[in-house]
This record gives sequence, structure tokens and C-alpha cells, in this order.
Amino acid sequence: MSLAIQPLPEDHDALRRFAADLQAELGRKDLEITARDAEIHAKTLHIEKLKMQLAVLRRARFGRSSEKLNHEIEQLELLIGELEEEQAEEKARAGVTDPELDDPDDDQPSATHRPRPRKRRAKFPAHLPRETVTHEPACTCPGCGGTIFSRIGHDEREVLEYTPASFKVIEHIRPKLSCRACETIVQAPMPSLPIERGLPGPGLLAHIAVSKFVDHQPLHRQSEMYAREGIELDRALMADWMGKVVFLLTPLAEAIGRHIRAGEVFHADDTTVPVLSPGLGKTATGRLWVIVRDERPWGSSVPPAVFYRYSPDRKGVHAEALLGDCRGFLHADGYAGFNQLYRPTTPGGNGQLIEVACWSHFRRKLYDVHHATASPIALEALERIAALFAIESSVTGCAPDRRRAARAEHAGPLLDQLKTFLDTSLNKISGKSDLAKAIRYALSRWQALVRYVGDGRLEMSNNAAERAMRIPVLGRKNYLFCGSDAGGQRAACLYTITATAKMNGLNPEAYLANVLGRIADHPINKIDALLPWFWTK
Repeated sequence: MSLAIQPLPEDHDALRRFAADLQAELGRKDLEITARDAEIHAKTLHIEKLKMQLAVLRRARFGRSSEKLNHEIEQLELLIGELEEEQAEEKARAGVTDPELDDPDDDQPSATHRPRPRKRRAKFPAHLPRETVTHEPACTCPGCGGTIFSRIGHDEREVLEYTPASFKVIEHIRPKLSCRACETIVQAPMPSLPIERGLPGPGLLAHIAVSKFVDHQPLHRQSEMYAREGIELDRALMADWMGKVVFLLTPLAEAIGRHIRAGEVFHADDTTVPVLSPGLGKTATGRLWVIVRDERPWGSSVPPAVFYRYSPDRKGVHAEALLGDCRGFLHADGYAGFNQLYRPTTPGGNGQLIEVACWSHFRRKLYDVHHATASPIALEALERIAALFAIESSVTGCAPDRRRAARAEHAGPLLDQLKTFLDTSLNKISGKSDLAKAIRYALSRWQALVRYVGDGRLEMSNNAAERAMRIPVLGRKNYLFCGSDAGGQRAACLYTITATAKMNGLNPEAYLANVLGRIADHPINKIDALLPWFWTK
């Protein structure tokens, strides 16, 4: 507990010691503030340097037409945006308010912020429709209990809000009333905003976030789109907003992760994410991991959810960090990084997770061979696997006991026949052929492939995780890369929240707008109340 909020001792010697301790605490905080300010200043200088390089490239573009030059400009735009988001997130964590977000009409400085030079905020365009919301204060004077007031003025604040396909300005008016009995001034408090003393409303922030992470529109492209509506929102300003949004939403994303890890059946996968490496002249390869909990195929009412995690490489330690304390069954591909989780923790026992292999991966390998060589063996194997998937389709949504019984009766004999067919075929073909590699892939993990037959909660494939990976893969085609490792982590946070909202049948933009309008004042120990399955319009 900080000394600043502790009661003062009455003893003189104790008071001197208290003053000395308080002085030392303030000195430590000053050093922390100085270090933080120096780091923010260094990043600001780096951003300004990149902006100068961007300006040079833009001038050069008008002198000659070059696809390579346009690509360099696109890279620089994204890199600056990522750095600005990272800087904004750090400022939000440190409690720093930017000058351009300060309200020049507000002369009540926040107790948690040091006074900083203010820039005059530009007026909103006059053509925008305006909506006035009046916040009336309480009817009873808190000073004396009087009920007769005289109006002495009011405070105004304009907030730029977004509704689908249109902008509007909401003007918040808070009348000031003076009690005639004791002259106490009464005024309703200003409603909470996602960004303290900022101009964007929660609907606008939600739209920008969903446009970037669901519709895959980078910030500089969104800036051009809004300019067509007469609204000047440059990339740097929106990047600042997104950094603060991620700071607010990170606890919610972590709550989704905890919900997933509390289950017993999981799906996991990963994909590559190109990441800019300044100074190397090329991109590095990061990884985006996903873990899914979806119990709907076996009739469970537990809400489905998906959690994403970014890492700069594909080391097994990241797979272990993703799965945390999960216990149960894991649907995954043959990635060796999961092997540590499968190893028995006691002699003759099971590991932290039990492997459930994916038939879709095996089928894909056979399809590639058949497509390239028209192999009759590959074709017959594909037809046998198709019969297994047909059995699965007939029991989707049924209770686990019914699924297990149907599999034992119908799929069990077909799997025994398929195993015999693969063993026989492997002895007839070249051991170095792609078909032989595909068959060995299946035979080497046969126990994991057929594990789904004995448990009605398990699936034949890892398609749940692969569906979740389509979202960042589509974004990768539009973004081309992330600007930094921190940018990958921010993307993982917003992918988690928006994808989970969609899995639960919600409009991610409506859900996010509602959450952003509440989360700044929401108790952190009650963050689960904001999860998508508890949300109503």
C-alpha cells in the first residue's frame, strides 16, 4: 500500500520516519516516471524518423511509377501504425493522457495526470447530424437536502460517434444547478468514455477495430474511406485509439482463455505470420496459435470460444504456454511441440493431454497424391475415409453416448478394414513415394486417429481449429505482415474477442461497442460478466 494514503502517525519520531519513507517512495516513483518518459520519447523520435522516410517515398512516387516503391510505402504505413498503437498502449498502462486528447474546455485536471501543453481540438464538421443528451443532476441538494434550484449554466462536450454507414456527433449537456438555500452547485457526472477525455465514442472504436480485425482493412485504408465522408481521422490518431482499446480489452481476452482451458476437449493449431524486421530489409516469421473449445457437436450447452496467442517463433514452449493447465483431449496435427504434453506424467498413466489425431490431415495428403498421380490406391483410401465422415455427419449434435454407440457399430469395422488395406498397400508400393509417406503418417499415429471412436465427445478432425485460423489467414492476405511482435499480440487479443462473439451468434461490432462503453468503469474482478454469452442487445 502506498504511504500517501496511510494515516499520519502522531508520535514525532514516527512522523519523521514516515516523512523519510514517503520522500524515498516519491524519489523511486520519479525515477520510474523519468525512465518511462525517456522510453516514450525515444519511440516518438523513431516514429517521426519513419514518417520522414515515408514522406520521401511519397514524393518519389509522384516522380516515377513503381510497384516496388508502392510496396515499400505500404510497409512503412503499417509499421508506423503498429508503433503508434504500441506507444498508445504503453501510455494507457502508465496513465498518461495525450495533449491532443485533452478537452480545452475542461479546466478540471485529472488527479492522476500531470498538466501538459494542450492543442486546440478541431471543430467537427457542421454537416454532421447532432444528437443532444442532457444529463440532469439529482433532484435533492446533497449539501442541505433542498429541492429548489436555479440554473447557473451548463457544461458541454462533443463526442464523435459512429453508427453503421453514418457518423454523428453526440453533444453531452450537463446543466449546473445552484441550490437557493445553501448555494451548493449540483451537476450530473459525465458518462464514462472508453478513452478518458477523448473524442471517440465506443461505437466508433468498435467499428474501427472490427474493420481492421474482422473485415481486414488496415488503418491507413480506413482513413481514406472516412475522408470520403468529410471526416479527417488520420492513421496515427486511430492507431493511438486501438492501442488504448487493446489495453482495456486484454483482461476480457484472458477471461475467454480461462473459460476455454476449463474444458476437457480442445482443438489447437497454428499458422505463420510475416513480421517486419527493421534493418534486415525483409520480414521474419512469427506464429499465431489458436485453441478452441466447441462442445456443440455433442449437444453440450457450454458456450463455444476461441483464444489466439502470438509468438515470435514455433518453439514448443509456446505450445505449452498456449495450453496452460489444460487437462483432457487435444485435437491437433502432428506438430512435435505438443509431444511434451502427451508424455505420461506417471508410469503407465496419461500425459497432461491425450492426443486425438486429425483425419482431415491424412485425407488431404491422400488427395494431393491422387491429384498428382491418379493413384487407384489413394482413391480407394479416400472413398473409405469418406464413408467414415458420412457416419460422423449422421450423429453431429447427438449426445456423447449415442455418438459412441453409432461409431462402435458402424465406424469400428470400417476402420479395421482400412487399417488392413493400408498395411497391405504399403508393401506393394515404393517406400520413397509420396503415397507411402502419407500411409506411414497415418499408421504411425493410428491409435490417436481411432481414439474418437471410444469417446462421444471427440471429433474425427481438427476442423474447429482450422476454421478459426481462416480469420487471420484472410487478414494476412490484406495486411501482408504485422509491423512488430507487439502488433501480433494486439491482433491476437482482438481476434479472440471478435471471433468468440461470432461463434456465439453475436454481431461483433454491436457487442464490442457495448463492452467498450462499459469496460472502463467495470470492476476487474467481475470481468466475466462481459463475456459474449452473458451479453444481450
